[in-house]
Amino acid sequence: MAPTHHPATDQSETDSSQLGEPLQPPLSPVQAPAPTVSAAEDADDDGYATDDASNTSTSLTSSVRDYQFDNSRRYHKYAEGRYQFPNDEPEQEREDMKHAMVVHACDGKLHFAPLVKPRDILDVGTGTGIWAIDMGDEYPEAEVKGIDLSPIQPMWLPPNVRFWVDDAEAEWVQPPSSLDHVHIRHMTNAIRDWPTLLARAFQALRPGGWIELQELRFELESDDGTLQDGNMLNDFFRNVGKGLKAFGVDLWDMKHNKQRVVDVGFINVEEILLKIPMGPWPKDPRMKMIGQYCRAIIVDALHGASNKSFTHGLKWSPNEIELYLVAVRHACMDNSSHAHIPFHAVTAQKPC
Repeated sequence: MAPTHHPATDQSETDSSQLGEPLQPPLSPVQAPAPTVSAAEDADDDGYATDDASNTSTSLTSSVRDYQFDNSRRYHKYAEGRYQFPNDEPEQEREDMKHAMVVHACDGKLHFAPLVKPRDILDVGTGTGIWAIDMGDEYPEAEVKGIDLSPIQPMWLPPNVRFWVDDAEAEWVQPPSSLDHVHIRHMTNAIRDWPTLLARAFQALRPGGWIELQELRFELESDDGTLQDGNMLNDFFRNVGKGLKAFGVDLWDMKHNKQRVVDVGFINVEEILLKIPMGPWPKDPRMKMIGQYCRAIIVDALHGASNKSFTHGLKWSPNEIELYLVAVRHACMDNSSHAHIPFHAVTAQKPC
């Protein structure tokens, strides 16, 4: 997940360059309201490397490629225990589906930050690398780097895309003022110390560079009162949050990131709020499709999200978990609840 790394193969250095003229800073951060969603009438070369203590280039070691297993799910071995969610094939497929859902929800945009001919892009917590690969295609003149604890990215890549195995919350060795864009997405279930992470991103960005944070906030809401108290999926989210606290992670701490980027020193801060439907209840065909994505993504996440957070965090037995998940799955299929999951995108610029 962050730049304490060396590439496995040589690559040419790119010259430092600035983005175009920055926007005039607003007096205060801007927040765009999320639109209301209407319900339908009938709602039924590997390129990986890590650093050793002496900060010298190393080949891909067996410890990086090794995995840890827990209750039939596979997890990263490098920096073992830092991330409590699986990295196996089912999880990779789910993450790619989540990428598709978010891009659809964002009207096909990979980012909201107003990038102008970016030269150097860093994707923190790249996962399967799908966003970085898409960015490499969209910006062929840019060098796109992705970092993650798991070397699960594909072998065949655009020539301008590279991946490293690393921990986002370790000390960064990315040179100061060397990046045009830092992208951090779907990390609310992993990051322990957001202020330090954002400060390191600020230092690594060039003057005029942009950061973007995209996160789902795991709290079901509804605009029409159809979300019942005691909803089992909301109960599930709360229990995942309780379990992650045992590992030092606050699942909802991302709510403070808009203010945090201001505190670090960023300007031109904007927050875009979207509503991701939970299920195919919306009337609009596009939102209905996004809701179908969302339900599949959540249902497929139930076992992986609860496996460590419930067994090790809450001390539940496997049988208790399975019985509980039956009720949660049932709640996920209930289209009478016109619920949505809030999505936050925060963009901010480093002053020139």
